[in-house]
Amino acid sequence: MILGNVDVVTDISKEDFQNNYFKKHKPLLIKNFASRWDAFDQWNFDFIREKAGGQEVPLYDNKPADATKSSDAPVTHMKMEDYIDTIRTKPSDLRIFFYIITDRLPELLKNFTYPDLGMKFFKRLPTLFFGGSEAHVLMHYDVDLGDFLHIHFEGKKRILLFDQKQSAYLYKVPLSVHTIYEVNYENPDYEKFPALKYAQGYEIFMEHGDALFIPGGFWHFNRYLEPGFSMSLRALPNKPVVFANMLYHVFIMRYTDKLLRKLFKVKWVNYKQKWAYEKSSRALAKHGG
Repeated sequence: MILGNVDVVTDISKEDFQNNYFKKHKPLLIKNFASRWDAFDQWNFDFIREKAGGQEVPLYDNKPADATKSSDAPVTHMKMEDYIDTIRTKPSDLRIFFYIITDRLPELLKNFTYPDLGMKFFKRLPTLFFGGSEAHVLMHYDVDLGDFLHIHFEGKKRILLFDQKQSAYLYKVPLSVHTIYEVNYENPDYEKFPALKYAQGYEIFMEHGDALFIPGGFWHFNRYLEPGFSMSLRALPNKPVVFANMLYHVFIMRYTDKLLRKLFKVKWVNYKQKWAYEKSSRALAKHGG
């Protein structure tokens, strides 16, 4: 893979952000972004453990979801306090997915102010994502195609970003927002997946308080290098073409795939994997590979 760096700033005006990043669909890392909040010192495991420690939370691991099933089931459940203690004291790939703050910990929302960057955030769904030091999130892009600001806390995190033009080189699975599950983005097997060599993207390392602007539709692979958690603030698509594409993704593509999985089960899954590999092989051939 050909990985470059995103632009990095410590502060940015709304006008600069809008003109040079949001409108251009270009990622940006803002260092120490959350340190401006008056209650920044409460964005940590201790505060969440104190306020939500008794809540039972569903947990996921690094294993790919069963592609023959229409929904992803958690591998286990645990109290929040026990989960935080677990990932703090030993290596773990357990993670919490899509913890909705407004429903489960609204008190935390008093500890920050929505950033004035000209983004129309969907304030119903500020969400948290947690992970242990061995956890990662498979390469994907969000089905709603929304732009979002990803703010990280506690330990370090590595993120890979690719725009949609790189889909064929990433072995995108048809009628899906995922790539072939066997692709290892931490240690790529270029013999088995040679098109990956031509995928051009970004590599970002995040630390406590950093914010990353991820444009809608960007592929992202997240790897927790240390126990940590992140908050995502989403902005729904505001361009008619993108909004229409979002409707296609959510209501046509996703449900077509679910129906075909229900009808053909493993045969459909295997066919999609083969289809993805063949499409990437054609893209590779253009490079003489």
